[in-house]
Amino acid sequence: MTSWMSSRFASTQTSQLLPSNGHDSDLDNHGDESGTSYLTNRRKERNETLEEEEKEKEKGKARPPYLHSMIAGGIGGTTGDLLMHSIDTVKTRQQGDPNIPPKYTSLSSSYSKIFRQEGLRRGLYSGVTPAFLGSFPGTIIFFGTYEYTKRSMIDTGIHHSFAYLAGGFLADLAASVVYVPSEVLKTRLQLQGRHNNPFFSSGYNYRSTMDAARTIIRYEGLSALFYGYKATIFRDLPFSALQFAFYEQEQKWAKELVGSRDIGLGLEILTGATAGGMAGVITCPLDVVKTRIQTQVNSSDVVAKPIRAKTSPVRSRPTGTFPGAAPEYVTSPSQSTPSKRSISTSSPNTSMPKPGSINLDTSSVLTGMKVIYKTEGIAGLFRGVGPRLVWTSVQSGTMLVFYQALLRQMEAHPLWEKDGAHIL
Repeated sequence: MTSWMSSRFASTQTSQLLPSNGHDSDLDNHGDESGTSYLTNRRKERNETLEEEEKEKEKGKARPPYLHSMIAGGIGGTTGDLLMHSIDTVKTRQQGDPNIPPKYTSLSSSYSKIFRQEGLRRGLYSGVTPAFLGSFPGTIIFFGTYEYTKRSMIDTGIHHSFAYLAGGFLADLAASVVYVPSEVLKTRLQLQGRHNNPFFSSGYNYRSTMDAARTIIRYEGLSALFYGYKATIFRDLPFSALQFAFYEQEQKWAKELVGSRDIGLGLEILTGATAGGMAGVITCPLDVVKTRIQTQVNSSDVVAKPIRAKTSPVRSRPTGTFPGAAPEYVTSPSQSTPSKRSISTSSPNTSMPKPGSINLDTSSVLTGMKVIYKTEGIAGLFRGVGPRLVWTSVQSGTMLVFYQALLRQMEAHPLWEKDGAHIL
């Protein structure tokens, strides 16, 4: 009796465990070994389905709303630019110094001299207002264009690396319409320093940012706000394309190494700084040519007689210049005819022309590169590569670390919510 009940109980348990669909089960047809294989395959399929669902969720998280990217990029980019503004002021003074011998030589001595004589706000941070007004909207446009271009190209099946390159290129082109005019205002105010500056005569003497804008448009025309536009985009577009192609790839490697989207502050700094630094080194020849074209003194600029002073509504302007005119200087002690010296209108320019370098006598970037290579060799094309590496590394690292940190904050705490659904 006990044996019969045990047999019936075991049979009942087996029938409950095995699948039943009105006919013989797969386990009955194929035996215990086939049944085990069937269950293993089912489990594998279920795990793969879960993995695919996780990937889809992760993909959604990896694509923040456009407005989040634009705000985070605007704040991050502006922070990086303002952090490096005082160094940019020193480089502008060095490149636009009309004095012979130059008043500003090494970076450290020039920095301390400007701070000691003119102070922080009106000296090292002169021109910070147009820098901010151009940097914030410029980087907002940049990141919005970059994210839209990158996502659109990837979704259409274009290779990721090309999408990153094209995204950076087009994003900088879109932003240049905003940041180039602000760079012209910023650079002139940096070169000028304080109004009626007793320590440095640059040829500019604007009362404020608004006065500079009005004066330039009135006496030089609206096109003067886009001075150096062609040379600027020749350098900045390849830089931005390479910077973000490097950054996206480094971020991918870092996430695979850590096994998480949160790679930590150390790797965030490393990926951002190295991406900007490598792009800066590669595009150094373009920076050298751009600086030489915009800061050289061409013989064609020398006039036969002194320039007549024009009537100016602003007092205390240097003799021989009109409001907003470039500085005049004498090329040799015996020469009495003045000439114009163009200055850079975008940052950062970290290349200083070698003393005695020949004039390029061209506005073509490619022709300029050929001339420098023939006369000065490869070293001439990479003059100032050290400062450029430091500059681009610090600026890029700061911008991209802030960008990622703000994206995480806005993901955890959306800006607005409505009925439980995120607006942004």
